[in-house]
Amino acid sequence: MDRKSIFDYADKTYQSIPEYLWAKDPDSAVLRHNDNKKWYALIMNISKDKLGLEEEGKVEVINMKCDPQMIDTLQMTKGIFPAYHMNKRHWISVLLDGSVDDNMVYHLLDISFKLTK
Repeated sequence: MDRKSIFDYADKTYQSIPEYLWAKDPDSAVLRHNDNKKWYALIMNISKDKLGLEEEGKVEVINMKCDPQMIDTLQMTKGIFPAYHMNKRHWISVLLDGSVDDNMVYHLLDISFKLTK
């Protein structure tokens, strides 16, 4: 899974395109609703240690809103973590390194979109 696939899906499914909001972090992109402007996803590169990983370097993640009742179970899945830099009771971070199945990422994106509607 990569950001281009997510952006293509978001454009096709929700008619939303990535927005790059920060000059100091030009690789981070937000996906948001066209009507209410609420974010439903944030893609960024972060240090692995921000997720509690012991390896050095950075990793690309997508933050998505999630039903709080699903979060504990989802976090048992390899590649899904408490959200970095978001409310950990309502958001998750998902690695975009192939460790999470593409269909799962799309499903979680759909959930996030609905929860932020």
